[in-house]
Amino acid sequence: MSKTSSASKIKLNSYDSLFGMNDAMTEAGNVRLVKLSELYPFPNHPFQVHMDARMEELIASIKANGVLIPGVARIRGAGGYEIIAGHSRKYACEQAGLTVMPMYIRNVSDDEATIIMVDSNIQREDILPSEKAKAYSMRYNAIKHQGKKGNSLDALQELSGESKTVIQRYIQLASLSDELLTLVDSRKIGLTSGVELSFLGKRDQAMLADYLSRFPHKVSIRQAEQIRDNKGKLSDELLHRILSPLSDVQEIRQIKLGEKTLRQYFPEYYSEKEMNNLTNSRNGGKELNVKVTSGSIKIQFV
Repeated sequence: MSKTSSASKIKLNSYDSLFGMNDAMTEAGNVRLVKLSELYPFPNHPFQVHMDARMEELIASIKANGVLIPGVARIRGAGGYEIIAGHSRKYACEQAGLTVMPMYIRNVSDDEATIIMVDSNIQREDILPSEKAKAYSMRYNAIKHQGKKGNSLDALQELSGESKTVIQRYIQLASLSDELLTLVDSRKIGLTSGVELSFLGKRDQAMLADYLSRFPHKVSIRQAEQIRDNKGKLSDELLHRILSPLSDVQEIRQIKLGEKTLRQYFPEYYSEKEMNNLTNSRNGGKELNVKVTSGSIKIQFV
């Protein structure tokens, strides 16, 4: 039996209710054709536009039928219009050779625009971790700025179908630099590891991103915790010790060697007593305990 995805818990809203549209508004002519050259992206828009199979289908549909669902925009102070919802549709129109696109023009505040922008995209199934992190963070802060009663996380939980704990972790993940978020998207850094690393300052994050660009490593949870524990003190040398493949192995099983095998580690003229003195062994110099520490092999005689 397959597990129920978080997407199946999402509370879907109609397009009109999502954007506050109604028949009267549509009849009043709030949908207008806007030149693509006059449409500008939403500031810090977290959702990427990809040329993939889904985009190719959208382009083909627009070529055949035009834009079936208008985008949403608001008047831009510096001229033109700011897209609230419809970035992918604008790109598809450009690829389809169109010069205009139908848009609902809304008079909304920054916070209201942010909430509409996030709500219109968050229900997609192909969202990257970086997109979700930034979107959750933007919507959470927008609701807080509005000063509405209730918990901002409650609204996000109802919208996304994810637990408050998961949402909080994504919001924290948004503190990660774009360079490191790219590694989270590519699964070179896991979500939990990414959350740990998001507590680093900008300097440490930049240093880690630079190191990983030169020496690609997958960062385990344990390594991420070690890096976080050393925030403010990171260096190439320290990162090398922490991220070395051997650093994630705390201990290798004990290796026992007989007297004949042990003798190969000493010159022939060493007596048994001299070997015993050097190894400081409780068992006649007949055991070796091999450990791996900080990326180097350490051999201890015990």
